Amino acid sequence: MTDKDAKPRRHVNRSEKLALRAADIAVFVSQYGRKAQKGIEPNDRRFDEDVERRIKRMDPVELDHLIRDDEE
Repeated sequence: MTDKDAKPRRHVNRSEKLALRAADIAVFVSQYGRKAQKGIEPNDRRFDEDVERRIKRMDPVELDHLIRDDEE
């Protein structure tokens, strides 16, 4: 594949970037907080550890805003 064949990179604007972050967090929260299955080890959850690290370093107010983004 040459440079001529490559598609141009798409640059996301601020609102799209915020929406992508909110979507990542929503997926993480649903995976992290799901109920343990009966009869199976309770620590069997699969979630993105990179998102977990970002959430732990995030300001609580900003995290709350991202989680409740559509509830305004």
